[in-house]
Amino acid sequence: MQSQPHHALNRFGLGRKGDEPLPSDPQGWLARQLDGPDPALATPGVSVADGLAALQEERENKELRGKQSPVAQIFLRERGALFNQLLISDTPFRDRLALFWYNHFTVSLRRGECTAVVNAFIREAIRPHVTGRFTDMVMAVMRHPAMLLYLDNAQSFGPDSPFGQRQHKGLNENLARECMELHTVTPAAGYTQADVTSFAKILTGWSLEMKTAPRGFRYRPQTHEPGEQVVMGQRFPEGEAGGVAALTWLSMHPSTYHNLAMKLVRHFVADDPPPAAVARIEAVLNRTRGDLKAASLELTRLPEAWQPLSKVRAPVEYVLAVLRATNLPVDKMPSDVPGLIAALGQPLYAAPLPNGWPDAASEWAGSEALLRRIDWVHDFTARLGGMDAEALGEMALGPLLSASTRDAVRLAGDRRDALTLLLASPEFQRR
Repeated sequence: MQSQPHHALNRFGLGRKGDEPLPSDPQGWLARQLDGPDPALATPGVSVADGLAALQEERENKELRGKQSPVAQIFLRERGALFNQLLISDTPFRDRLALFWYNHFTVSLRRGECTAVVNAFIREAIRPHVTGRFTDMVMAVMRHPAMLLYLDNAQSFGPDSPFGQRQHKGLNENLARECMELHTVTPAAGYTQADVTSFAKILTGWSLEMKTAPRGFRYRPQTHEPGEQVVMGQRFPEGEAGGVAALTWLSMHPSTYHNLAMKLVRHFVADDPPPAAVARIEAVLNRTRGDLKAASLELTRLPEAWQPLSKVRAPVEYVLAVLRATNLPVDKMPSDVPGLIAALGQPLYAAPLPNGWPDAASEWAGSEALLRRIDWVHDFTARLGGMDAEALGEMALGPLLSASTRDAVRLAGDRRDALTLLLASPEFQRR
């Protein structure tokens, strides 16, 4: 189909980057992005150990807090590096998958301590596993200090553990509950509150070390609940090995694969996931025992994925698509892209709840939200100088542009209005 190159760039990517060459083989172009290591990891970033050291330094010296604090400096530098990478990326499908999996395993700045380590979380727990096995991603996520801080597992103590008995401390079930409810099997698997409590006991001792090297994940046997535990009829031994076994079992459960298939199809294909498409992704996950690369490739082969674009871009995707399409030099770029995205309703790394940002048009296409986008685009077009709207539309969307949008752009009163009409058009809002 004539529209397939633009379709691939927008449905599976972040939008065309200026006049970059169109892929002659769209599915091959998508597949090649998943080969080899992630290019985004080629440039070193701040490690979780460095982030924890900065966080501990602030805890011990209250005067360091504020915009110039070590934690703030790490966060702003790493956040800027992320956006720069997304704007110039030649592997946007892989980037979209990384953003999808980060949202699935949300860690939010609503828990302030996560500021020091959220960027490291994406680099260390998400990106290395985007083309690997889901079990490995789950293990990396559940051991990462960002998740342990966000969902309070460092403050979860076995009531009958040596530490729990001595200090009269008890369980915190947050991590166990969200892992079962959101990350793996979901309530559709039929688990009970007793299963959540047992799983929380299994995860006691999964903690972190902030004060001394090596900073990072630390299993603390003195806080672990002794004894065998039963979760959903499965028995797991005490100790760290019991946690590994439980997470492995949950991550490979058929209900987990159904959950992942639903979410992947909802994100990349349609707000109401077509059952046949879900079944195909679910079958791949079951057959390959959770191979995420295989599941991602199957997404690109779904007939439903090549239907007209219907997904409304969330603010972060919309702003990135506009900036990539216009491909401005650095000195003309907006100075605060993250602040702009926050103003459009999606502050980066700050989802309100552990279930992450919503993935349906109803959440992003309200009249007030669309008016904010139009207002921003109109302000933004002042930066575009003599850019031709018709040429930009042809370059960014090509045959995906409707006749009505082409006419509106052509008949606009002036250049700036034409650019606003294009960048705020329904076609540009969708992926």
